[in-house]
Amino acid sequence: MNEVLLRSLTPSVLGILVRRGADFAAAEDAVQDALVEAVRVWSADPPRDPKGWLVTVAWRRFLDATRADAARRRREDRVDEEPAPGPAPAVDDTLQLYFLCAHPSLTPSSAVALTLRAVGGLTTRQIAQAYLVPEATMAQRISRAKRTVSGVRFDQPGDVATVLRVLYLVFNEGYSGDVDLAAEAIRLTRQLAAAIDHPEVAGLLALMLLHHARRAARTAPDGSLVPLAEQDRGCWDTESIAEGVEILQAALARDRLGEFQAQAAIAALHADARTAEETDWVQIVEWYDELARLTDSPVVRLNRAVAVGEADGPRAGLAALAALDDTLPRHTAVAAYLHERDGDLTTAAQLYTEAAQKAPNLAERDHLTRQAARLNARGGR
Repeated sequence: MNEVLLRSLTPSVLGILVRRGADFAAAEDAVQDALVEAVRVWSADPPRDPKGWLVTVAWRRFLDATRADAARRRREDRVDEEPAPGPAPAVDDTLQLYFLCAHPSLTPSSAVALTLRAVGGLTTRQIAQAYLVPEATMAQRISRAKRTVSGVRFDQPGDVATVLRVLYLVFNEGYSGDVDLAAEAIRLTRQLAAAIDHPEVAGLLALMLLHHARRAARTAPDGSLVPLAEQDRGCWDTESIAEGVEILQAALARDRLGEFQAQAAIAALHADARTAEETDWVQIVEWYDELARLTDSPVVRLNRAVAVGEADGPRAGLAALAALDDTLPRHTAVAAYLHERDGDLTTAAQLYTEAAQKAPNLAERDHLTRQAARLNARGGR
C-alpha cells in the first residue's frame, strides 16, 4: 500500500466531490471511507487508475450517506450522476481547497485546524501540538468546525492570512520529519505567490526556502538530529538560499513588514554566516524583538531567549527565559542549553533528562537523552 500516493491524491478527490455538489464535511467523510477501502483492497487488487477508483468509491459513499439522511433526500436524484470508472480530470484543487476551508463562517483558528486535518492530512495530535493545546481540545475544535460548515456552499473563500497560517503549519510539520509535507507546502506557496502580489506571501515562501535549504544537514546518517551550530554548512542548498534571500529582499523593500518576513530575515542571517561563530546574534535579537511585537507569541519569546543568550551571554538568556511560562514546549531544553553554556553542567544534565521526557518526537527525545549522557560522562552527575 502506497501511503504517499493516497495522501497526494486526497486533495484532488476531495475537490472533485465538492465541485459535484457535496458539502465539505460530507465529502471529507466520503473520501476518508474511500481511503480506508483502498487500504483494504489495493494490496491484493491495485486499480489501473487509482484516482478514478477513489473518486468512484468516494462518490458512492457520499450518495449512500445522503440517502440515509432524511433531511437530504432531495439529493437522491444525483445518483444518476455517479461518475463512471475511468480516468479522472487532472486538476490540482489543493490550493483552492485551502481557501475554501478558510470560510468566513469559521474563526481563523478553526479554519486552520479544519484545513490541516481535512486537506493537509495531519492528525489531530499533530495539530494540537502545533497549537500548544490538549488533543481533546483540538478534536472538539475540529468537530465544531465541521458542524459549522456542514451544508454550507463554499462560494465565499477565506482570506489570505488564514491560508498562509495553514501553509506555514503544514510546512513546519513536514520539516520536523514526522510527515513529509514540506515540499508540498513550498509548491502551494509558490502557486500562491504567482497568483497574489502580497509581501507576506513572499515572506513565507522565502522562509520556507531558507529553512528547507538546511534540511540535508539536519540529520546524521543514523537519523539523529544535528543542531544548527554543528551542521555541515557545505550541505546547505545554496541555490535555495540565494532564491530565498532575493525574494525576502524584494518583500522587505515594500516596507509592509509582517511576521513571515521577520522570520525569514532571521533565517537569512543564519544562512549568511559561513560558520556558527560568525552568526550575527545581535541582529537576530533585534529581529526577534520585531517578531515579538508583531505576534506576542510565547514561542517567539522562547527563541528570543536563546538568541539573547548567544548575543549577551547565557545569564542574560536565562534572565529572559525566567520571564516565560516554564510549561512552554521546549522551555526545559532551552534552560538546559543555557545552563550548560553558563558552566552549570549538573543542572544542565538534569534539565536535558527532563526535556527528553517531554520531547514531542522520538528524534528530539534521543538527541536530548544523548546531551544528558554527554554531560553526565563529563562529571555533571
